[in-house]
Amino acid sequence: MNQVMTTRRTVLGAGLAAGWGSMAAGGLLSGCAANGAGAGWNVLFDGASSTDLVGWTPLGEGNWRVTDGTIEGRNGKAGFLVSADSYRDFEIESEFWADADCNSGIFIRCQDRNNITAANAYEVNIFDKRPDPNYGTAAIVDVAKVARPFPQAANRWNTFRIFARGDWLQVVFNGQITVDVRDARLREGPIALQSAGGTVRFRTVKVRKLG
Repeated sequence: MNQVMTTRRTVLGAGLAAGWGSMAAGGLLSGCAANGAGAGWNVLFDGASSTDLVGWTPLGEGNWRVTDGTIEGRNGKAGFLVSADSYRDFEIESEFWADADCNSGIFIRCQDRNNITAANAYEVNIFDKRPDPNYGTAAIVDVAKVARPFPQAANRWNTFRIFARGDWLQVVFNGQITVDVRDARLREGPIALQSAGGTVRFRTVKVRKLG
């Protein structure tokens, strides 16, 4: 990444933390612990204590299982796990691992829990080998591109922090802001984890509503 882009993102992150820090319980970018601890968090999965997929509805062929403290999807075909609740303004924290062939993502504000696509939800992508890498890992597909050098997730543990308030969407991948965009099309809906190729593992998935 060139120096101008690095500086821009550093300034952007600082500005957003300052500007939004006084809003919501504990603020958006500042004021909540990196591990998601604190008031208001709804734990959808925690590898330290979760042993099943209670609270998630399978859709398609995700080949999901709980193993070694993770939700694992392997060689899925348009497979999803859909949350029971819908969310409007919220933040998500998730730890995930992906192999080199992984095609996955976290879909938010899904409009149809029985037919989830990037057209009727916001897809925060996990797909290092996407043919168009502009919308690869840490992008929002067809909404917000990522900049070079393109983020990569393969063969390591990563973190996502995803924020949605009104028309404002932000993605933080391993501590770096990759998406900061306004889009007003979709306002509310469930969260869905995707398994559409390769192997993905989610160790934690936590969400809290923003007032």
